[in-house]
Amino acid sequence: MVDISEDKLNELEQAHLDFISTVSHEIRTPLTSIRGFADTLLMSYDKLSEEQREKFLHIIKDQSNRLIKLVENLLTVSKMQSNKELLVYKAVDVASIVESCIQIIKLQYKTHKYECNYEKNLPKILVDADKFQQILINLIDNASKYSFENTTVYVDVFQNFKENTVCIAIKDEGAGITEENIEKIFKKFSRIDSPLTRKIQGNGLGLYITKTLVEKMDGKISVESSEKGSIFTVSFKIANVEDEVLKKIKE
Repeated sequence: MVDISEDKLNELEQAHLDFISTVSHEIRTPLTSIRGFADTLLMSYDKLSEEQREKFLHIIKDQSNRLIKLVENLLTVSKMQSNKELLVYKAVDVASIVESCIQIIKLQYKTHKYECNYEKNLPKILVDADKFQQILINLIDNASKYSFENTTVYVDVFQNFKENTVCIAIKDEGAGITEENIEKIFKKFSRIDSPLTRKIQGNGLGLYITKTLVEKMDGKISVESSEKGSIFTVSFKIANVEDEVLKKIKE
């Protein structure tokens, strides 16, 4: 039997209440916006111009997507914390997944350019392909979201022979992250307060999910930052596929 002190119980209860409060706030914000603009359309439809009606419908759509993304992230966090997140490992070609992720992100950020550099003859890595794609989409989306307009997002893929890994480095041209904030960005619901981030909607779960997924697949994630932008690097071990599959089955 595990003996939990009263202080520890109070701490857990407070953490639970803080979590509920934060989630409630994150859900309430888009719902309030959706209801407000829907009410305006219903009550004043004939008085609004076609341009105004279209603008309000786009806001409702954007806020609905924000709400869906939040729910999806909360479900992912719940699965990870309950250890119900099933990983299916297979050999993956990194370059092809990077390319597909960039094509997805490019549709959302019309003003950005994307520059990719790959080393030749890169070995495959053993990961869950869907989760690996989720990691890359989160990081490339983050780099795009927090870069200034008309800048370039750089993706470099290379082999680290010393550590026997393949690395993916994603560099943005944003405002950068201060040293004291680097550890905070991987915590749940954590967002950096800056003039750039205040303009951008988010729920502070993307990097928490990314870091957790990377570590679940025995990978590493690191950040370098300056006033010229940030570089997020993820790396995964290169290994014999059959041996690694056997290891995962035993686990």
